[in-house]
Amino acid sequence: MGKYLLRRLGQTILVMFIVSTLVFFLVSMLPGDPVYAVLGEDITPEEYQVMYLKLGLDKPVAQRYIDWLINVLHGDFGSSTQYHTSVVDVLADRVPVTLWFAVISTLISFPIGILFGVLTAVKRGKPTDTVITLIANLCACLPQFWIGICLMYVLALKTGLLPSSGFTWPWVDLGLHLRQVIMPMICLSIGGIAGITRQTRSSMLEVIRQDYVRTARSKGLKEKVVIMVHVMKNGLIPIITLLGNRLAFLIGGSMFVESVFNIPGMGQLFVKAVTGKDIQLIQACVLLTALVSCLAYIVTDILYMVVDPRISLVKSE
Repeated sequence: MGKYLLRRLGQTILVMFIVSTLVFFLVSMLPGDPVYAVLGEDITPEEYQVMYLKLGLDKPVAQRYIDWLINVLHGDFGSSTQYHTSVVDVLADRVPVTLWFAVISTLISFPIGILFGVLTAVKRGKPTDTVITLIANLCACLPQFWIGICLMYVLALKTGLLPSSGFTWPWVDLGLHLRQVIMPMICLSIGGIAGITRQTRSSMLEVIRQDYVRTARSKGLKEKVVIMVHVMKNGLIPIITLLGNRLAFLIGGSMFVESVFNIPGMGQLFVKAVTGKDIQLIQACVLLTALVSCLAYIVTDILYMVVDPRISLVKSE
């Protein structure tokens, strides 16, 4: 296990280096003048020159990359030109919000999705299977922002039942927090529930046909025991794969939901950084998303071994 984790750590460092290199040079090639993006068009030549030097644009691209990489290794991601403060401080305010939504929506999506998937597999060909599968296929095709706009129109604008935007931590005001997160959480969870339901159904149907399941039934075991002990345990491997993908997606792909509901998280921050050409902030957001994705996949590999003892990470050395 130790050797495996060290190897994966080395792979993560390599991935982070490649991502940092790509994002730096790609951001450097963005059209437009970063100085005007920061200060606007109506500035004096003196103001332009001061900001030009402050951003380090007088140096070659390679030199700027080396200087930036050295600062990153020391934990310094630079200063945000939009928020006029350290990038680390900006991320420290936004990342916990996105992680909160990601973790809660994952805890909602997986139990419900697995439950529906098992139900459709056990009731294959029956009305229950048809209805749930049809709804899952439909929900899997719906864009998050469209769901958010529809919910906001009905629950916020028409009925006034829920606030249309904002975020409050539960320990500040629990009632307001619950009302604010209902619509965003539905948007973030519904696609996950649909995908997990479809994957669970497929995995369960494949496992149910195996010989050891027929043997368990022939021994007179109850159907619940066969499903929960023999089928579920062996059908969870593909579902665990979705866990890493889901966490990575929620960290980097929640920008639509956060923009629609004006939630101060990573997604909304990323959109503002790109539109405002905040180079330091864009680079930090991409690197953080890549790091979370790598860590999520490492956790997924470890969960493989926990669910199925036959899988040994050591043997893969």
